[in-house]
This record gives sequence, C-alpha cells and structure tokens, in this order.
Amino acid sequence: MYRLYSHNDLDGVGCGILARLAFGNDAYIRYNSVQGLDFQIERFLEGDRLDDVLFITDLSVNKENEQRLEKHKEKGGKIALLDHHKTALHFNEYDWAEVTVEYNDGRLAAATSLYYEYLVKQNYLKRSSSVDQFVDLIRQWDTWEWEKNETLDAKRLNDLFFMISIDEFEERMVKRLQESDSFSFDEFEIKILDMEETKIERYIRRKRKELVQTFIDDYCVGIVHAESYHSELGNELGKDSPHLDYISILNVGGKKISFRTIHETIDVSAVANQFGGGGHAKAAGCSMNEQAYKLYIEKPFTIESLRVDAFKNQHNLKGNQTGSLYADIKENHFFIFRSSDDNWILEQNDSDQKVFSTFEEAERHIKRNYSAWLVRDDEYLRFSAEQTIHSKPSKE
Repeated sequence: MYRLYSHNDLDGVGCGILARLAFGNDAYIRYNSVQGLDFQIERFLEGDRLDDVLFITDLSVNKENEQRLEKHKEKGGKIALLDHHKTALHFNEYDWAEVTVEYNDGRLAAATSLYYEYLVKQNYLKRSSSVDQFVDLIRQWDTWEWEKNETLDAKRLNDLFFMISIDEFEERMVKRLQESDSFSFDEFEIKILDMEETKIERYIRRKRKELVQTFIDDYCVGIVHAESYHSELGNELGKDSPHLDYISILNVGGKKISFRTIHETIDVSAVANQFGGGGHAKAAGCSMNEQAYKLYIEKPFTIESLRVDAFKNQHNLKGNQTGSLYADIKENHFFIFRSSDDNWILEQNDSDQKVFSTFEEAERHIKRNYSAWLVRDDEYLRFSAEQTIHSKPSKE
C-alpha cells in the first residue's frame, strides 16, 4: 500500500493526483490541515506498517513525530517527506526527507513539482507533456510566480479547485492527464470560471470597503474579515494599498488567519510563525490563538474602515505637479506638491511642511501615519479656490 498524507490546498491535492496517476487504487490518500497531519501520522505509526510506503507532502510533522518517523525508518519503514517551506529545512538532516525552497535555476519549488520529480526518478511515473503543464501551473500558483509571468491559467486552476469538491477535482484531473497530450480546461470549466471571475471582483470591491489599518509590531497592517478568496483578496488589497506591509485576512468561524504581502522585503511566514503557523514569504497562515485574537481582532475592533482613494477624478490626481489633496478621518488636509528644486512638499493644514524626494514617499507617509485618502474633485476644487482667495493681496 502507498500512503500519501498531503495538504488540503491545490498544491497538496496536486500531489494526490500524481499519486493516483502513479499507483491507481493502490494509493491511500488523506488530505489534511496543518494541524491535522500529526494525528494521522500517529495513527499510522501505531499500526507499525513496515510494508507500506509513506509519503508526506506539502506539510511537516511536529518534533515528536519527527523522532518517531526516524525510528520507523531505522526499523525498515519506507518514508519520503517532500516539502518546500523554509520552516521545514531542518528535515534535510534525515535521509528520508527532501526540502527544497528554490531550484538551481531560480524557480521556486512547490510540493507538487518536488513529488513529480521524485516519482519520475523512482520510476513510479512516466513524464508526459500534459502532466508537465499541470504540475507547473500548480507550482506557479503556489509560489506566486504566475503573477510575474502572467500565467492566468494557474490562477484559474486554483479557482476551479475551490469551485468543486476535492473528489470531483481529483477525478477530473486524473482522467484528463491520462487521456490528453496537453493540459487545458474544457468548455464547461471555462464557462463557470468566467462567471467566478465576476463574482470574485464583486467580493473584493465589497471587502475593500471593510479594510482597516493599524500598526502591529513594526508593521503597518491591513485587516479584513473574509471567508473566501483569500489569495485574490490579499493580492488585490495589497496592490491597491501598497503602503501596507501585509494584509491579514481573518476567518473567525474557522479560527484562522491568512497573511499576504506583495513586498519582496516582507516575510509573512515569519509573522505566522509567531502564532504557530507558517507558509511562504508572500503567503502564510496560522490558527487564531488568544494572542492573535487580541492583536488582530480585539484591539483593532473600533478602528474605522480605510477610505478608498477617489478613482473618477479628473483634477485631483496622484502626482500632480501642482498638487494632490488628501484628507483623514479627523478632517486634516494634506497637500503634496512639487517644489522648484524637484523635491515634493507635504503640507498639512496649510502650515506644517515636510520634504520628500518622491511623491510616492510623501503619499506613503500620510497613508501609513494618518490613513489618509485622495479626496474627490469637488473637495479639491473647493480647496484650490480657498487657496487662491487667501493668496490674493488684501485691499486697504
């Protein structure tokens, strides 16, 4: 018997599909949450199944099970743990584990791509064009290379994964990879994926109005409550508000937090690790323990939602040489304009001034420290008219 214990996301299920291609009905597959894996491993080890081949993919075990697996291997057990998370790198100390975060050519690794290479190398599975394409779509999605490479089919594959049950997804993919020379979506899938994209766009617009901002440790954090579309939501909110270091997405019902960032200098896996979680530099998660609850729910509860920048303006535009006007919840005004020496001046309430080398630096300052937003044209024109009146010399 070939036993696979894998994660219950697209990358983890991708490993299950490969196992089904390699071993057919001889594969016993269980998809687990991060917290559920250790229980499954304990049950497996209690059975002392030395004849079974055990695969663990896209997840890693706790310290106790790590030691138990080593003893199982010493007794003749067959084990292969394949992972790509930085938090699992210490497993490389064992000859039954392989943890690779990045390939030699610079591509980021995924559990599905590592398991595919392992199965091919061990002659469990023959390489094919369709499986090559399928595996790389999963790899690009899970590592977020799809966005840089504009591989939209990787995102659509993940959308499809969440739209149907795991069993149906697995069955569809196995059949397609066995019968087709190349991987593509069928007519029905394309139709429902197009409908799903519209649904996701509406969901993101609604959640954008619920985003709040606060500082947690040294990070400027965006916080939003959502049960669906965490990856898309984190990505779009991050791009829409680049002054935020990362986005935390709270699922109170599931008692989980997802962390997403668009910045190369931020590692949200380190944030998740503080609460017993983990993941990748740009996408990670954890369970909502008491400490996380206080930081991300209790303390920010009374904060008002972050206002959206006006987006239909014709006059008050970002980076205007003559000035861009912002406001905050306390009715402070912030005017950013270019000086004669090509610096950018930030003027607060017609008095306090700060100098920045770029417009982006000035905007980042007021958004991080005051949660300010770009005001609509009518307010900008009113402000400009008042400035003109005040600048006129008085008649004696």
